[in-house]
Amino acid sequence: MTMSSGAETAQSSQSVLMPQESMLEVRKGRKEMLIGLPKEISFEEKRIALSPDSVAVLVNNGHQVMVETGAGNAANFTDTDYSEAGARIVYSAKEVYTADMILKIGPPTLDEIDLMQNKQTLFSVLQVTVQNKEFFQKLSRKKITALAYEYMKDDSALMPVIQAMSEIVGRTSILIASELLSNTTGGKGELLGGVAGVPPSEVVIIGAGTVGENAARTAMGLGADVKIFDDNMYKLRRIIKNLGEHVFTSTLTHSVLLKALRTCDVAIGALHAKTGRTPIVVTEEMVSEMKFGSVVIDVSIDQGGCFETSKSTSHSNSTFREYGVVHYCVPNIASRVARTSSSALSNIFTPILLNIGEYGGFENLLWKDAAIRSGVYIFRGTITNKYVGDIFKMPYRDLNLLMASFTF
Repeated sequence: MTMSSGAETAQSSQSVLMPQESMLEVRKGRKEMLIGLPKEISFEEKRIALSPDSVAVLVNNGHQVMVETGAGNAANFTDTDYSEAGARIVYSAKEVYTADMILKIGPPTLDEIDLMQNKQTLFSVLQVTVQNKEFFQKLSRKKITALAYEYMKDDSALMPVIQAMSEIVGRTSILIASELLSNTTGGKGELLGGVAGVPPSEVVIIGAGTVGENAARTAMGLGADVKIFDDNMYKLRRIIKNLGEHVFTSTLTHSVLLKALRTCDVAIGALHAKTGRTPIVVTEEMVSEMKFGSVVIDVSIDQGGCFETSKSTSHSNSTFREYGVVHYCVPNIASRVARTSSSALSNIFTPILLNIGEYGGFENLLWKDAAIRSGVYIFRGTITNKYVGDIFKMPYRDLNLLMASFTF
């Protein structure tokens, strides 16, 4: 009895002295995902959600990616580029929609929803203003979990997808305006910015958000004289801090704005409404007083536009004239530089997808990541975005409460 007790004591002492495994929190099992990239069928949509470089990163981390043939062509990413990155090229939309998770740009059409699998996960733009109730009913019947890019917020409460696309759109809008001022497009033959001895072009920017700031930065870089208008004093102070004290800023005072519009060569509409339609701040009468051949780029056209004379145009038929003023009102300017836009989107989505795999699935990551939760508008077939529920008179449940009732 004594010997046994002594042996146990010795064994216990040895175990205490032996290196012990650290008891750390263990995540739920890592999950290898099958991700599908369908070819976009939305009108003039040229972007793709993942570049070949991003696909290579995902494949090297154990995930599988299916790409519908030709999905990246408009962004100048070939099937060969994706195949060499490790993706599997498939030749029908039906096949790509068998993936666990679908990543696309435009919202799915009703026919595409028919191709989706029960309990699938969808990442896309929502564009709630162009949807109808049937769209959400179909997603609901299939118990889909869907995330809208325009609702996603990061840890700083910024919207990463909107931010990235707004930077691109702001810069591109000035380059488009420069092109429309040139003789080659029937413009008045002016160089945006001017040269030594020639007065610089005048650019009016309505809206001091991300689009407005990037438009201003680009125009100033070309040598233009820039004036920025907004009713949000915080945004105006921020733009002065970012661009310098010398930049002209003003609230949307009618008389001051009209005076600037009368002499400007380019006017950029860059206001953004949180919900609903963008307010019209430039009336038809104000447009009629602008110089002949001046250019309006109404970036706000996807929310109705902030110029009363604006009407939606397309990349293939992009401009029209009202009172001799050239109007460019294409809603999807980022698709004009599809390769850059696709790469910017890939930079956002790739780490999210890697985290989904590490946490054992999208729903497991939702518990940990409030930023991702903010983008979910339907969870397992139940509407979780109050704005969507109110618009379409559909039952809404808070996502946090809804998730608590499910076992993952």
